[in-house]
Amino acid sequence: MRVIGIAGPSGSGKSSLAWLLARRPGVAHLDCDALAWGAYAPGGPAYRRLVARFGEGILAPDGTVDRGRLADLALASPEGKADLEAIVHPLVMDGIRRSIEEHRRAGTGLLLVEGALLLASPHVDRSPFDLVLWLEVPEADRRRRLLRSGLDPEAVERRVALQRDLRPPLDPKVRVVDGTGSPAEVAARVWGLLEEVLGGLP
Repeated sequence: MRVIGIAGPSGSGKSSLAWLLARRPGVAHLDCDALAWGAYAPGGPAYRRLVARFGEGILAPDGTVDRGRLADLALASPEGKADLEAIVHPLVMDGIRRSIEEHRRAGTGLLLVEGALLLASPHVDRSPFDLVLWLEVPEADRRRRLLRSGLDPEAVERRVALQRDLRPPLDPKVRVVDGTGSPAEVAARVWGLLEEVLGGLP
């Protein structure tokens, strides 16, 4: 089984790309955001630690973690961001490893692991990945995509500002891919790259 990471800032098209490619036979999709949200859930492994670190102000009336409030508090300072990553990202990495083993046993041919953190967090081990793709999209295009998705304009500006300095690392496993164009065009471009670099795809 081949394991491919799909990374890039918000609005770069990670989810659309993964969804389109996962329609192919033998290809599966793992969303790192879903793993993180599971860790946040009441009773989840990150829940009490997040409340202890950032306070009950991150909780919605039903006791669940309000991700918007958490982001506002945690990302307001470099220390808060580092603490959030140290709490959540190792748990996400554990989930990635478990999912890789489950898909390997199930006979999946290609597993796409989607997440902005894959190349932006010091807590992510890239050794399980055969390749990590970084979707490169101009900021103005990413802003338009996020607005079209229904996000509040202020939330869009916060996301764009917070991720303005995100860059892919220099790593032989990392390939920068042009993420502009329609989702179908990007999916065709990426599949062609995967065939060229890896060969033998499902």
